[in-house]
Amino acid sequence: MNEYHQKTPAGKPRARSLAIPLAGEPGLHNAITDVAGVAVGYSTLIEGEDVRTGVTAILPRGLENRPVFAGCHSLNGNGELTGTIWVEEAGRCEGPITITNTHSCGTARDATIKWLIQRNPQFARWALPIAGETYDGILNDINGFHVRDEHVFDALDTATGGAIEEGSVGGGTGMVCYGYKGGSGTASRVVSFAENDYVVGAFVQANFGRRDQLVIAGVPIGRLLNPATDAADEHGSVIGIIATDAPLLPHQLKRLARRIGLGIGRSGAISGHGSGDIFLAFSTANSDAMTEAPVVISADFIPNARIDPFFRAVIQATDEAVLNAMVANETMTGLNGQVVEALPRDSVEVLMREHAVGT
Repeated sequence: MNEYHQKTPAGKPRARSLAIPLAGEPGLHNAITDVAGVAVGYSTLIEGEDVRTGVTAILPRGLENRPVFAGCHSLNGNGELTGTIWVEEAGRCEGPITITNTHSCGTARDATIKWLIQRNPQFARWALPIAGETYDGILNDINGFHVRDEHVFDALDTATGGAIEEGSVGGGTGMVCYGYKGGSGTASRVVSFAENDYVVGAFVQANFGRRDQLVIAGVPIGRLLNPATDAADEHGSVIGIIATDAPLLPHQLKRLARRIGLGIGRSGAISGHGSGDIFLAFSTANSDAMTEAPVVISADFIPNARIDPFFRAVIQATDEAVLNAMVANETMTGLNGQVVEALPRDSVEVLMREHAVGT
């Protein structure tokens, strides 16, 4: 098996190293960056006893600031993803996407505009960048406003393709998923259509769910590890981003964005009242359709009746991205001595070998 599928660049284990039967064919790096041109960067802030946060940057076309067709969906709206009103209106995403903690979302948005202006002064006239958030106040001093412009710039400036890190990095640094240490995760799938291979890549900032809800490849891992039911309400959030090089129109990308919720649900979450589960899908195809010249333009697209394999890819990649965010992680101590345990990988592997029924 491809080494990138087993470990992150830093050598952290990924879900495929734990005997988890995961369906579908991953791309080369099993990451959102398998979509050509997509780049991801992180700024990770771990300082003292109470700073556990950061910024993630996703550049749909790398350093090329041309828009992409896009669609978005809110499964439960207790959260924020700025710029999506314009995505709904125009069917396109303009510039980079950033993800951070709830109280730094505005900083990430505004700093992205400053970064765009510095790189290209034409953006001084207009910019509505996309910035998302999930709450890291259990481990992080969220009211300390530790994320500043320079951290956003760093995430944007260091964005790269290829294999990327997962777990407690970037905006996912202080996040909790199914009661275990959560954070940043990614995965991809290859879809063959009309003699072409396309990639569907997923990225999640995973910060949701209760321990007793956790299901991995159909196995109720959460209940097997913790027989007692968690009486607390589900709270937390997830930002999900899908990238593809398949030629899809905005309404089709909105349909892909909806399927992120099915991928999240595979691991057991119910998208509770207190959860902000907000999703975006974009396509790097049809770059020539982004012109604003006074001409009639055309765009390629896959027929709606043939889109199901892409739905399947979204669900599979999203599910695996969530698992990767948890598997590539360690126990973290943060604000007020709060400890969030890592997913017990050895126990999960044993249970998977005993109970796995496939996907």
